[in-house]
Amino acid sequence: MKTLKMLAILLVILTGTLNLRAQSAKPTIIFVHGIWADGTSFAAQIEALQAKGYPVESVQNPITSLADDVAATKRAIARAKGNVILVGHSWGGFVITQAGNDPKVVGLVYVAAFAPDLGESVPTLSANGPAGTLQNYFELQDGFIFLSRAGVGTVFAQDLSAKQQDEIYATQTPASQTVFGDKSGEPAWKTKASWYIVAKNDGAISPVLERFMAKRANAKTTEIASSHVAMISHPKEVLAVIEDAANTAIK
Repeated sequence: MKTLKMLAILLVILTGTLNLRAQSAKPTIIFVHGIWADGTSFAAQIEALQAKGYPVESVQNPITSLADDVAATKRAIARAKGNVILVGHSWGGFVITQAGNDPKVVGLVYVAAFAPDLGESVPTLSANGPAGTLQNYFELQDGFIFLSRAGVGTVFAQDLSAKQQDEIYATQTPASQTVFGDKSGEPAWKTKASWYIVAKNDGAISPVLERFMAKRANAKTTEIASSHVAMISHPKEVLAVIEDAANTAIK
């Protein structure tokens, strides 16, 4: 009887140890939002990943300069235990392209994001695709660029409900006018595994440009019929790509 009880205890301990090892093997997922968004943009993915035992952090970018945003992401990487998957949306692609050179980073996921090469800025990179109308909806205030409510509904998040668009407009993080001239450093996508989600109905970054960047980065590419905020309008599809990156990283 004592032997059976001891075996049962050992089995519980062994199971717990294996569970801890499995959990520790999961990479930390770090989300990096873009301009006119914030760290809650990935709320659906954060909740789903946490439920599956993934360590998750969502950076709050000041969007005052590329260097400042990269520094914020580097702090998050430093806090992570083990491997890291960086997920960047829009301008967040500039950030993860540079911060992704950290040795902890084993994968990059671009969600309708910029994937610049060395020395490229937003204007020079955007020249590789057709011109858009996003700038028609800019509102300037004290050196920062906000996006108008009409812009949110027309080119940024046109496939969301009016209520969701109102929330994005109210919680947006504006960009310093100077960030658009900041130039990218050595791109991590040249040495790190990359995934790219093309938003086929994107009005903020041309899908043509997104395909160009995905191909240049040799990224595993998924196309979703969504607006610029694919992680909100198509949360499950975006989650699937992130999990694919995470699963590939721990093999």
